[in-house]
Amino acid sequence: MMNILLNLFVSSGQMTDLLFTEKDLVTSLKDYIRAEENKLEQIKKWADKLDVLSAAATQDPEGFLGHPVNAFKLMKRLNTEWAELESLVLTDMSDVFISNLTIQRQHFPNDDDQTGAAKALMRLQDTYQLDTNIISTGELPGHALTVDDCYDLGKVAYSEADYYHTELWMVQALKQLDEGETSSTVDAITILDYLSYSVYQQGELERALEFTRRLLELDPTHQRANGNLKYFEYQLAKQKKVEGREEGEEAEGRGQKGGTRGRPDDYLPERKKYEELCRGEGIRMTPRRQSRLFCRYYDNNRHPRYVIGPVKEEDEWDRPRIVRYHDIVSDKEMEKVKELAKPRLQRATISNPITGVLETAHYRISKSAWLGAYEHPVVDKINQRIEDITGLDVTTAEDLQVANYGVGGQYEPHFDFGRKDEPDAFEELGTGNRIATWLLYMSDVQAGGATVFTDVRAAVWPKKGTAVFWYNLYPSGEGDYRTRHAACPVLVGNKWVSNKWIHERGQEFRRLGNFSLHPLLSPPLSVLEGEITPTGGRNPAWLLTTSTICVEAISASRSFTRCRDKRQINTDI
Repeated sequence: MMNILLNLFVSSGQMTDLLFTEKDLVTSLKDYIRAEENKLEQIKKWADKLDVLSAAATQDPEGFLGHPVNAFKLMKRLNTEWAELESLVLTDMSDVFISNLTIQRQHFPNDDDQTGAAKALMRLQDTYQLDTNIISTGELPGHALTVDDCYDLGKVAYSEADYYHTELWMVQALKQLDEGETSSTVDAITILDYLSYSVYQQGELERALEFTRRLLELDPTHQRANGNLKYFEYQLAKQKKVEGREEGEEAEGRGQKGGTRGRPDDYLPERKKYEELCRGEGIRMTPRRQSRLFCRYYDNNRHPRYVIGPVKEEDEWDRPRIVRYHDIVSDKEMEKVKELAKPRLQRATISNPITGVLETAHYRISKSAWLGAYEHPVVDKINQRIEDITGLDVTTAEDLQVANYGVGGQYEPHFDFGRKDEPDAFEELGTGNRIATWLLYMSDVQAGGATVFTDVRAAVWPKKGTAVFWYNLYPSGEGDYRTRHAACPVLVGNKWVSNKWIHERGQEFRRLGNFSLHPLLSPPLSVLEGEITPTGGRNPAWLLTTSTICVEAISASRSFTRCRDKRQINTDI
């Protein structure tokens, strides 16, 4: 059978289908069990009846067979009824179940999906600094992991030469075995074998020896362990001999601290900053700057659609300017978008900066689908709403992209716009660079899933029915490198988003140079004593416009005023 890469673990939406598939299979399995029980019940009745007959007949065989009816029934039983019983015994009651299972198996996850889900769990463990025991014992919302589960996670890490995570999960598996949990597939000897090699690879000779000796206590004839024991002892003696006794003790101390122990080398230089922001740590916003962030009712310069019913706008960040719109899309509209996208979800792709070819990237773990305005009135309405609120022309924008994040789904730090070293990034579209991004959250997320801006240390948390908007380019057309952002891994819950990438063409007379005419314009800013100051000096008109809007908003509603701490996920409006 051809091995098809399904990437089922990437999309929680598609994994939902697997739950119902499994439910159907359980029903089918119960039907099979009932059929087998009925079959056994019939056979048991036959056995009981024949047991009584044979017991009576064998007490006086000649007398029993002297009765013509008994003789006839014996012939009938042996000629006909035993044949029927044989047929019943040979009947395979599993045919229906096996047929159903065979049909459903084509939708089952494969080895790559299982490996991907295991890596996702380890990604969450690292990003949110979760203790292995917390995950395994079910303290993280969900079910506990068995010894076999922990062992399998360790094996996945081992196959990737990730000895750090191999050690973490093999230690947990061993701990659960020591606490009395049983396993039918793995034993302490196998786990200790993996453990000794993993800690050795991390430079911990003393611990490698400790695990090897414990293994040999359980199985003195273990060939590899005996060889490793001699090798580890030789290496440790050699190390102490070269460095001397005192230096040897120091080296031993280093070994026990970890040597080369730790997470594998990372290709992402900003990994630490990214993960801190995902945990809500290190968000850089001074109280003075915070005091200049407001909530307001916004009608985009008295746009006809919003004069009577303006939208709720909230300042999320000042540099670069990021705003959030609340209650911008209804639940019904969001469900329709999900319904349209779900059958077409595919693993998200990234444009290779060298070849320009779209390819699956390990740093974007989600599934996405593209929806055109012509496909459904709801999509067309959302596009029109984006244009009305932002004031930008969406006819040159890309189709609405819908993304669903599954287990540990994330999108590591990236830019939405094409950089100078990617001059042909959007050449085939003929609409220029991505000037702005509109990101709509279509689900609440129980934990994780924030959108973080690593350069400025900002974090925006998902809230269903809200959209965030920012400019990727300065008015000059230069890329704003402060907009480098990422989608944090989903820890608990389900994350649906849709985004609209708006391009330069068509915006020539819509994004004006006078910042006072468009509150979303983000001038290059510098920091002066913690205050917002446009480059080249203050712009009184721009500041006045912002203040006027806020005063009007406060007058309209006392409850919709100055924004609170941006680290809070929910904002009362």
